[in-house]
Amino acid sequence: MKNRLLRSIFIATTFLLTIPAMAWAEEVAETVAEAAAPAIDTGDTSFVLISAALVMLMTLPGLALFYGGLSRKKNVLSTIMYSFFAMIVISIQWSLFGYSLAFGPDVNHLIGSLDWLGLKNVGFDPNPDYSATIPHQAFMIFQMMFAVITPALISGAFAERMRFPAFLAFLVLWATFIYDPVAHWVWGVDGWLRNLGALDFAGGTVVHIISGVSGLVVCIVLGKRKGYGNVPMIPHNIPFTVIGAALLWFGWFGFNAGSALGANGLAASAFMVTHLATAGAALSWVVAEWIHRGKPTTLGAASGAVAGLVAITPAAGFVEPIPAILIGLVAGAFCYLAVGVVKAKLGYDDSLDAFGIHGLGGTWGAIATGLFATKAVNPLGNDGLFYGSPEQLTTQLIAVASSWVVAIVGTYVILKVVNVFCPLRATDEEQEAGLDITQHGEDAYTDFVLTASPFGAGGTAAPKTATGQVKPAL
Repeated sequence: MKNRLLRSIFIATTFLLTIPAMAWAEEVAETVAEAAAPAIDTGDTSFVLISAALVMLMTLPGLALFYGGLSRKKNVLSTIMYSFFAMIVISIQWSLFGYSLAFGPDVNHLIGSLDWLGLKNVGFDPNPDYSATIPHQAFMIFQMMFAVITPALISGAFAERMRFPAFLAFLVLWATFIYDPVAHWVWGVDGWLRNLGALDFAGGTVVHIISGVSGLVVCIVLGKRKGYGNVPMIPHNIPFTVIGAALLWFGWFGFNAGSALGANGLAASAFMVTHLATAGAALSWVVAEWIHRGKPTTLGAASGAVAGLVAITPAAGFVEPIPAILIGLVAGAFCYLAVGVVKAKLGYDDSLDAFGIHGLGGTWGAIATGLFATKAVNPLGNDGLFYGSPEQLTTQLIAVASSWVVAIVGTYVILKVVNVFCPLRATDEEQEAGLDITQHGEDAYTDFVLTASPFGAGGTAAPKTATGQVKPAL
């Protein structure tokens, strides 16, 4: 009995002594697990959030001013409205389901699932599949700004003749059925082009090719603007356009350098080559224009800069400085020929040259990535043709071809569906009056006429509508 009591006391004492040890072991295990978990880097997070703000600046006011200045006076507000509403509508679409379709868990290598519907499971912790050092929400908002600007770019092809209700329907359908799937193909985990090895650092295929090629389809389906080829259709405010181009150049550093998803050497390299390619393209566009038309223009310098920004985008995280300058030099001359020579010969009405700059500039940039990419810049990339890997060029050509096909077929189908429910094209009368008045009931530049004073001395300035009628006082 005594031995049994002593044994019980010994077992109880041993158990009580092991409790602190067990608790300590659990604390150690939790500490090890926390150390192994991805840790948020405040520097990287700040950099990505600032970059997201810069990409937003590209759309508003950058692209809005660039396109707005290129349009005629009677259509400037409607043109700006395309960019403004892309920001509004796509931000909501992206939050509800667009982000999940583009970056959510893969379904057959073609699309993301709806597991992140309404941003479910998109929280403060990092998602290691995309970045281990920033909150998942920071990655989401950065990518949202890409989704916003891409359909806004298309508006340059159909400006001055697409009805606003049709634009809204087209905007949502195009983002859902073209942008989101292509983004998943190229950037989503297990997307088929990503698995194939296609390189697109910041959106050559995903942003510029599909927007520019889609723009070409829209402008052909809609037909030419009333009076095209017979009536002068010159930009109404070139300073607007130059300011817009400058804001695009500034914001593009967030677009490209931000795609490194961290404040690191790769971001610095992408920043540098973005600037060099842009300068090279602006130079070659102006030189080509000077030779062809006899004078260098400010509008040419602005357009060339945008062409360079477009071309370097897919290559920004993979190429060295001198190849970046070459990419820019080719882009400027190539896009000028497309806009200044080829468009006139083929006769399509790409209002503000979305296809000539974004579609063709993006195509050249994606191919150039397959020529000049090197692992010396980015070990996670690949070497291109000039660095010993011709297979990469083949992969880039596949990515380009698939982007062209989905943009052409998808855009055509979407337009036909929208047209069943809502006329796409503004009538000749609406175009004649201007879309600012007919679609939005506004006049960007109110004229004034002198009316007689009821008191017999002098006169008062009364606002006048676009048709010359005096507007009633509010």
